[in-house]
Formats: sequence, C-alpha cells, structure tokens
Amino acid sequence: MPRFAPGICKNADVSAPRRIPNADDLLVLLAVGRTGRFVSAATELGINHTTISRRITALEQVLGGRVLTRVGGAWELTELGREALTAAEAVETAVKSLAASGDRELEGVVRLSATDGFCAYIAAPAAAAVQRSHPKIGVEIVAITRRISQQRSGLDLEVMVGQPQVHRATATRLADYCLGLYGSRDYLRECGIPQSIDELADRPLIYFIDTMLQVDDLDMARTFAPAMRESVTSTNVFVHVEATRAAAGLGLLPCFMADRHDDLVRVLRDEVSIRLSYWMVARPETLRRPEVAAVVDAIRARVREQRGMLLGSPAED
Repeated sequence: MPRFAPGICKNADVSAPRRIPNADDLLVLLAVGRTGRFVSAATELGINHTTISRRITALEQVLGGRVLTRVGGAWELTELGREALTAAEAVETAVKSLAASGDRELEGVVRLSATDGFCAYIAAPAAAAVQRSHPKIGVEIVAITRRISQQRSGLDLEVMVGQPQVHRATATRLADYCLGLYGSRDYLRECGIPQSIDELADRPLIYFIDTMLQVDDLDMARTFAPAMRESVTSTNVFVHVEATRAAAGLGLLPCFMADRHDDLVRVLRDEVSIRLSYWMVARPETLRRPEVAAVVDAIRARVREQRGMLLGSPAED
C-alpha cells in the first residue's frame, strides 16, 4: 500500500451524511404550528394524535433540537421550529401546485371567533363573499365575547373588543364602532324621552351581566350612568336589542345593530356615544395561508363598506 494512504484516511470526512427532514413531518409541524394543539392538527390532517407526536419527535431528531415548546395549554414554535415552518410552507405550496391545473383554486377551512354582532354583520357577509370567489374555502364562525386567548387553540383568527396584549401573534386594529343609548318608540311614549344624563337615574338599563362580562372595554362602557338600574341583562347582544325593542328599558347597543330597526330611537346622542375598537389577532404563520388571507381581505372590505354604520353616523340612521 502506498505510504500516503494513512494520511488520506486520517483527513477524510467520515461523519454520517446529513439527514433531510421528511416532508410529511414538516406538514405535521405546519398543522400544529397553526392550531397550537396536537388534537386539532390530527383532525385537520385526518390522522391520530399518536401519529402527530411520533412525527414531531422524528422531525426533532433529524433537526437536532426542539421545534415546539409548551406554553400554557398550547404548543408554540421554538426558533428552530419557526425556521422549519418556512420549509414546511414551501412544501405545502409545492404540493398544492402539483394538484392544481392552471390557476390554483384556494381551498381549506378557516375558523374565526368574534363577538355576536361582529359575527352576524361583518364576518358572515365577508364569509359569503369568500365563498362566492373561492367555493372550496369553508369558514367556521364561533360567536363569543371574551378576552384574548393566549392559546388560540383551534382558531385561525380572533376578533375582540379592545386592544389585546398578545405573545407570538399579530394584533391588528380593524375598525372603531360606537355604542349608543336606545329606547323603543313604545317605551319612550310611555316613559318619556330623557333630556339629560341626570334624567337617566333609576331608568332600567339593558346591557351585559356584570358578573359574567370578561371584556374590560365593555365593562367601562356603562360608567356614563351608574344610577341606572339593571333591567334585562344577557351575555348576548342580540338579546339586548330584542329586549330594548320589547320596551324592557333603555338599551346600550352597538349603533350598527340598533340603527337597523325603525322601532328603536337613539336618545342623548351627544351625551352617550361610546367609541370602542375591534382588533384581530392571528399567528404570523396562519396569516401566510392563502385561504386565511382571503378571509382577512374580505373582512377588511366589509369593515370599510360598513364604516358609517359602525360609527353610528346620522346619515345611516
């Protein structure tokens, strides 16, 4: 054997070849990263929870580190996980492009949560517009009034009242809207139209249940007339509207809901005009999904279209 052979062997790179992440494992990470839960990702992908866990473990072994970390009751991406997510999104795009002929048709399910009124008058028409343009996109709307959820499990988009404090998510101000004080024509005919804040003392107020209200901005809204007494209260704003129409008292109502009813009259317009804001929260990786972006665009378009109604413009009464 030639004398230089040992030198060649000594300097040769004999380390194992670098392993390439499995594309299926990356797609599993993508689903978990978007939902924050193994169970939700398993439902989305049509596999079981155990398979999700096994694939994440396999991906971490290949990448040499953790891609997910537990935060509260949800899974969040680590720095390595966010790097892997970029590759996972590229895999998803490539797979979808192979299945498409010509221009790719958007498809998938987008789940959003919002307050009752926003769901009915903003989210639902926006979802209908998305359906007309992209029939394969399904939009699931969850009506709920609460504080921001730090876990965001199973939700792509959350819309809430007031600016939220969020971590590892993007919060965007969507629109302002106004609350006004309304009475039915029958109630005002019988009890009279209040001419000042002082005349609201001991009048029945229709609003949220104090002990069950989770949103601070909505809780502050009733400070304009602390001497008013509770009448019909509910966690659902549609109950507020209908109780006001039924002459149960004066309702503190979103103008964009109350102004749709000819039998409701706004009182003390200048004295009682409470301006609040809708904010939208989503994970950055979720917003990059084309089907989610389509829903967000439709919501923004609907908000622009309804701006006058949201603010209780006199021209819209």
